[in-house]
Amino acid sequence: MIKRIFETDGKKAVLCQAEKMSAPLIVLNHYAGDGAEVMQAMREINAPECSLLIIDGLRWEHDMTPWYCAPVMGKDNPFTGGADDYLLLLISDILPRALSVIGGNPAFIGIAGYSLAGLFALYAAYRYDLFERIASISGSLWFPGFKEFALTHEFARRPEKIYLSVGDREAKTRNSILKTVQRNTEEIAEYYRKTGMDVSLELNPGNHFQNAAQRCAKGIGAILEH
Repeated sequence: MIKRIFETDGKKAVLCQAEKMSAPLIVLNHYAGDGAEVMQAMREINAPECSLLIIDGLRWEHDMTPWYCAPVMGKDNPFTGGADDYLLLLISDILPRALSVIGGNPAFIGIAGYSLAGLFALYAAYRYDLFERIASISGSLWFPGFKEFALTHEFARRPEKIYLSVGDREAKTRNSILKTVQRNTEEIAEYYRKTGMDVSLELNPGNHFQNAAQRCAKGIGAILEH
């Protein structure tokens, strides 16, 4: 696997290029680091080959959120709804640069993310028709208004495969907003299934902060399967 690194608008993109130019390309918006732990976890489960585009340097509460939302915990920062601006950068700059480096046509382009990046992965597929497969891993589907958005809007392109997951202790909180995460995830999954989509829903052991790299590997592996 060849690793290429480039930066744009404060974002660091690490392209881990597969040997085959036709291998699928998965975009992974990442909280911190170059995704080495995720790639190691993918190797451990023998996930199918892919090129992985890992993007770091994100303004997490801004770039990954579709609209404004006040803080849901104490002194946390508000969510400032910059997803559309970041999506434009991703579609018009970061992805074309990665594709030019690959020099071929990936079998498909997928998008994956953990936590708020899992929310973003789903939202991105409503806004642009580029993403054929989606992995929302412990996605922040508690985000106010998102379930209603998902149930009343159509994807820009009907996904071939969707993977959703949540930790089995994530909803065990007194916070009235965060505790909706499992119910919302299950309701969104059921809605997608009723419309005939290929949807997997996995309940992982633990809270939101456990085994993030391993959960990401499983989610990405799931959308790579034929």
